Amino acid sequence: MLSSTAKNLYWMGRYLQRAKTTARLIEATQRMALQSRGKEAEGVVAIFGMDDEFRQRQSQDGRLSDLIDFLAFDENNPSSIVSSIGSARRNAREERNNITVDVWESLNGLWLELTAKLRGNRATLDRGALIETVKKQSVMVFGAAQVTLLRDEAYNFFQIGAFLERGDNTARILDVKFHRLRPDGDPHTEEMDYFAWSELLACIGAVRTYRRIYRSSLDPKRVAELMMLRRDVPRSVHHCLWMVDLAMRELADAYGTRGEADRLAGELHARLRYARIDQIFDTGLHEFLGDLRTDVATLSTEIGRQFLLD
Repeated sequence: MLSSTAKNLYWMGRYLQRAKTTARLIEATQRMALQSRGKEAEGVVAIFGMDDEFRQRQSQDGRLSDLIDFLAFDENNPSSIVSSIGSARRNAREERNNITVDVWESLNGLWLELTAKLRGNRATLDRGALIETVKKQSVMVFGAAQVTLLRDEAYNFFQIGAFLERGDNTARILDVKFHRLRPDGDPHTEEMDYFAWSELLACIGAVRTYRRIYRSSLDPKRVAELMMLRRDVPRSVHHCLWMVDLAMRELADAYGTRGEADRLAGELHARLRYARIDQIFDTGLHEFLGDLRTDVATLSTEIGRQFLLD
């Protein structure tokens, strides 16, 4: 496979997942805003590491409407929903021969609907409804990919991009939101904001999943365990790195070679597979997640060197 093809499919997966995660975060933040003290924007932009950019571009200090416009509709923000969907569509258009009609039509339809509404009067734009549309339509794009794409190298590069982005996003969400709720990092507490912890789980669509697994009231340590270490939770860091490692092994079998990216993917998967939540909190959740995110970034760089000629 051409490196340009691998690169397009890899970044198509990453951009689509980024848009989907951003839509979920905005939706959860809108609900939190009903009970917050007006600082709901600060935590969300911190997840993306864009605090300075947000403050520079907004005339007001952290209003929710400014947050939504910046993260969803600002074309000058390369990580906004509209920018991510546009980039994913450009990647997909270059690879029409390597994706199915269903995947292309789902993605192209989302882009056309999004841009048509943004060309209208922004003052009357229903931001909540548009965010909901993005969330639902992005699920349809991923669903079309799962049920129609040929299981070859193209599919594996798409999977690697999507799951690497998803794992990184989950780690960022947990790190920022956990330590805003528990600044000292201590998971043990007699009093906790049930609604805030529920919204943390809602960011990865796992509120009901938590209840099915633990059958108990919300507990910060178990929330962290679910988001990091449960391989059976589709948006947990463990599940994402397992899927990246699996796709990397499929590529290694296809090409007959292995490199540094393969080693890093296996090492990261093993780290989450054998980690224990008590040990993580003993050493520090923030430190563990910081090291993990650094290594995920290193893996992304090595994938670029090994396959994408970056």
